[in-house]
Amino acid sequence: MVLGFFIGIFTILSDMFFRFPTFFTTTQNRKGGKMFPYLIEERECKKLPKSESSPSRRCSVDRGVTADNSSGIHNFSPRVQNSTSPYSSPPKSPNTRKGHKAKRDSLICYKSEAAKKVELIAKNRDERRQRQADERAQRDQIHNMGQNNPFFELHQMIQEYRATHEFRPLTENEPIIENQITVCVRTRPLNEKEIARREVDVISVPTKNQLIVHEPKQKVDLTKYVENQHFRFDYVFNETCTNSMVYKFTAMPLIKTIFEGGFATCFAYGQTGSGKTHTMGGEFNGRMQNFKNGIYGLVAQDVFNYLNKPKYAKMNFTVSASFFEIYGKLVFDLLTKKSRLRVLEDGKQQVQIVGLTEKVVSKVDHVLDLIQRGSLARTSGQTSANSNSSRSHAVFQIILRRNNSKHVAGKFSLIDLAGNERGADHNKSNRQTQIEGADINRSLLALKECIRALGRKGAHLPFRGSKLTQVLRDSFIGENSKTCMIALISPGNYSVDHTLNTLRYADRVKELIATDNGMMDDGLILSIPPAEDDDDESEAIEEELLRAEEKRLHLSSLEWELRESQRQAIQSCVDFHDLACNLYNSFDRHSGIEYARQWKNLINEAIDNLNAALVKANEFSSALHQ
Repeated sequence: MVLGFFIGIFTILSDMFFRFPTFFTTTQNRKGGKMFPYLIEERECKKLPKSESSPSRRCSVDRGVTADNSSGIHNFSPRVQNSTSPYSSPPKSPNTRKGHKAKRDSLICYKSEAAKKVELIAKNRDERRQRQADERAQRDQIHNMGQNNPFFELHQMIQEYRATHEFRPLTENEPIIENQITVCVRTRPLNEKEIARREVDVISVPTKNQLIVHEPKQKVDLTKYVENQHFRFDYVFNETCTNSMVYKFTAMPLIKTIFEGGFATCFAYGQTGSGKTHTMGGEFNGRMQNFKNGIYGLVAQDVFNYLNKPKYAKMNFTVSASFFEIYGKLVFDLLTKKSRLRVLEDGKQQVQIVGLTEKVVSKVDHVLDLIQRGSLARTSGQTSANSNSSRSHAVFQIILRRNNSKHVAGKFSLIDLAGNERGADHNKSNRQTQIEGADINRSLLALKECIRALGRKGAHLPFRGSKLTQVLRDSFIGENSKTCMIALISPGNYSVDHTLNTLRYADRVKELIATDNGMMDDGLILSIPPAEDDDDESEAIEEELLRAEEKRLHLSSLEWELRESQRQAIQSCVDFHDLACNLYNSFDRHSGIEYARQWKNLINEAIDNLNAALVKANEFSSALHQ
């Protein structure tokens, strides 16, 4: 029975296969995964080239008509054009949304939001990689350029700062401002030694009266940066200014003062090697110095030009000149082979330099001869900053007298100060150089206090603080007294500490406010106290500071004398041991009297050296307990 059932079903199926063959063909397509022929048509359309995927072609596919069938005969095959599949793409549902055709006109051109974000990310990544490659190439270029320059980063930071500021330096057409105290600063170009060390110019002069020092610094994490120190003075001369231009704004306005019965003082201050002698004496051509274009020579020329003016020609002035130096506490005449001079006060409390030579001059050439003779005799020495440093204060004075009288009608003092150095720079110097440095710093401290007191009318003048201020006392106490200070600085980054010390010294002489935007207060800030009690207190503080500084310098000098005596005592002990051993071994070659005499001399010499060391030790100990 069961067998008959299966035979009947097989017969029915065979009959249906021969009668309806297309039904089984479509069923086979369904079994092969081709249940949705309209999706197959869309995929085939996407695979077509751009030229073949036109809207008309796409519409014909949707309608089930091939492009090759121009007669309009329907062909429903999803893959083969000659296929006779009865299934066509289902009709699209009507879309009532506005703008639907503009938003999605073609399935081929459509991109989802995710695809757009992926493309944007890829574009940003490419741009970032290109930018990083450019920065890496720039860093490599900077590294290659700075391999032989250890200060290349400092130079780049300074250049970036200068690129953001506008520079308007001093010009010769600027008006001249006459002040009782004028403080100027001049910077020189880098010299050959600094260029060989590849030093960087750390000085910027943005305006005629402002100066910026780019001090190199380093953070805790070793990051390098630049700290910009701002200073403001009456005039600032950059490296392009000549001696004539410096003279025009500094010493030239003071010449009129001495013809009106006043006292004028112009001095150059700064680190050794900063250009003081170049500014005051004249430019160097090798080892030869041209004294005509220095401030000494330019002042002499204008003095004789004033004498020829009708206003002063009838006054019968006589011009004389003197040239001397102050070395420590000693004064020497540079015009008479450095003869020793004495500085005394007469009964009228006027300071007199006993034995000073004054040469009457009648023309400029005579003055230049005196300057040349005195400059060659000036004391110089070697320091840590300069192999030929001036170790004394050179004072050149032009004196006016009327009708050949002894009364001084006017005096112009031109001073080339000794090069100042920090105490730390004397560690490797000998004893003589350290004593010189202590005396120089003491005199400069006293000079600064005297100039500041000159600006405070009625203030105490501590002119007895040094020989320099004692000699220049009449220039400070005169009613018609004017002073000009020219601070000279070195531009190299190795000298930045010396430069800041010089600028702070000059800033204390005449305190002025500097701002970032270049707008400064033109007032003179000298803190003039209104009350007498405050004056007394200020004077007491200044005297106390001066005494403290003198004590410190005196202790420093005694300390090095103690060290030197100790070294000599140790060396004498070593020599005593050697000589005593030799004498002991040669006992048989000497008589008893000769042997005893030599032994006695050795003992006495050793005792003298030890006593000298003991005296120095007692002096230093007494100074510490004072």
